Amino acid sequence: MSKRKIFGVPFPVLAALAGVIIVLVIVGLLAGPIGQAVLHLHFPSWMVVAQPSPKLPSEAVFHALGLPVTNTLLASWITVLFLVLVSYFVTRNMKLIPKRVQSIFEFILGWIYDVCQSSAGEENGRKFFPVVCTIALYVAFNAWLSLIPGFGSILVHSADGQTFELFRNANTDINTPLAIALISFVFVEYNALKSLGPGYLKKFFNFGHFFHSIGQIFKKKFSFINMFSSLIEIVVGLLEGISELMRNVSFTFRLFGNMTAGEILVLVVAFLAPLGLNWAVYVLELLIGFIQALVFSILTLGFASVAITSHEPEAHAAES
Repeated sequence: MSKRKIFGVPFPVLAALAGVIIVLVIVGLLAGPIGQAVLHLHFPSWMVVAQPSPKLPSEAVFHALGLPVTNTLLASWITVLFLVLVSYFVTRNMKLIPKRVQSIFEFILGWIYDVCQSSAGEENGRKFFPVVCTIALYVAFNAWLSLIPGFGSILVHSADGQTFELFRNANTDINTPLAIALISFVFVEYNALKSLGPGYLKKFFNFGHFFHSIGQIFKKKFSFINMFSSLIEIVVGLLEGISELMRNVSFTFRLFGNMTAGEILVLVVAFLAPLGLNWAVYVLELLIGFIQALVFSILTLGFASVAITSHEPEAHAAES
């Protein structure tokens, strides 16, 4: 008689797994501050987590050429090194019939490439793919790197007696999201100028209609409505430019806020229930890292696709 299965897993295995999770949750709650305060239980030191004290600014581990090298910068370098090494070893000896690692790598890149093509077309999708894919992988692996056990447990002592982590999630340093946002901004504006030429700047500095209205005064054909509409176009263009710049702010604080809140959540749960609910928060953080990488890269792709689209034919069609 075949055993009952749920999602392809035998029921006894799921029941045993659920039992282990329940035990870990109970033990974690007892080992946490609530259990110690209420029941006055004492657990080994390795089961007790110190009260978290999250800090927003990153700490300088050392200085190179007079510049501080922070713990978030070190984590960022590890992410870059990891991605470079994985890319090298996966592509060093590629097979026509890929093995497991190559299949996973090709699936991820292929999926991002298909998204780029579906959004920007075949030609522009191929052109946008390197930057969009790099942003997605960099943001995701920055987030996932901090979930490796022991990543934040290596402590160093500064000269003034402070203690801080040697490595810290780079996405929780506001400078990293800001740098990615600026790269995204330059990428979008560069491709727009390259595709549309100087005419792209009319989107922000639309003074042609205004000067035309001024010229009509000397021809004694002044129209108040035309002058008013030309002023509206100037204001709209300036607001469009401000919105382009403010996009950097929204990009920065979206990634910084979500990653920082996630790390604080991990620290708080680990403190309240050691060994108990950490696994659930880790799964949640894996999902959040994926979503943030997807949002950042897809928005960059979307803004780039819109920026290279000329609206002049639509305007001429409307006038005719």
